[in-house]
Amino acid sequence: MSAPDLPVSEPSPDFAADVFERACPSRDVVHTITGRWGLLALLALNEGPYRFGALRRRVDGVSERMLAQSLQALERSGFVHREVLEAIPPKVEYSLTARGEQVAADLMSLVHLVESQMPDILADQAEYDRGR
Repeated sequence: MSAPDLPVSEPSPDFAADVFERACPSRDVVHTITGRWGLLALLALNEGPYRFGALRRRVDGVSERMLAQSLQALERSGFVHREVLEAIPPKVEYSLTARGEQVAADLMSLVHLVESQMPDILADQAEYDRGR
């Protein structure tokens, strides 16, 4: 079942996104990007195009439904390109758009920073937990 067609309105010329504003649509986009499965899908697609099944295996632990929803939201916002490949049965391949590549690169920087700090982070967590 697909979502109903909603009217699409263009932002006014004086529109300025502000993620701290309750009604700003940038909040939903940030949530799409930084949600667990959206983030991991973007990072995996940063490695190159994936077919759905291979992407699901790469993003260990994601259900088919959650991955499909995340990819649809990322595609809707212009981060992911979905291409139906001519084959029997039809196959679908996902890749990053130019916008998706920009976002994935920034996310990779964050992930590399966190991964490089993991020994210290784990030690800090253990110390915090001991104090509780």
